[in-house]
Amino acid sequence: MSVSDLFELFLRFTTLSLLAIGGAITLTPEMHRFTVVEHGWLDDAQFTASISLAQASPGPNILFVTLIGWNAGGWAGAAATTIGILLPAATVALVAYRWTERLSALPWVRAFRTGMAPITIGLLLATGWVLAAPNAGHPVLIGVTAVTAALVLLTRLNPLWLLAGGALAGILSA
Repeated sequence: MSVSDLFELFLRFTTLSLLAIGGAITLTPEMHRFTVVEHGWLDDAQFTASISLAQASPGPNILFVTLIGWNAGGWAGAAATTIGILLPAATVALVAYRWTERLSALPWVRAFRTGMAPITIGLLLATGWVLAAPNAGHPVLIGVTAVTAALVLLTRLNPLWLLAGGALAGILSA
């Protein structure tokens, strides 16, 4: 990966950071388009594995951004994506938090916070779609996804059991 590619990776993740409503995971469709479709730095399997490995690992959920950078450009790619995604978002979050705490009683601040929930849900659904697309031809995985969604909506079952079920289904379908 050239220096100009690293700079482009850094700038794209810096820009994406400012759009991370609901966390970096909601930006997965755009990260996929940029790194897999547009530049071919990763393939679908590497992209999905980066997210899966990071989500299964202990630590912050944002680790997948570092793994995407690592798979695209080694240490330099990991640094470019991680700094790019963290620096703007952390700065804006700090400033916005201090500002909205002073103004939290105002109706428009409460309305803004309430209105962000459907946007976050929509972005998470788009993320799920992008991550599920490579496995669309596996009926077992589609079934496990449907059952998991129903269980999340209808029960208070511990999500760790659902993760274990998904892992077992993945092992059995391989």
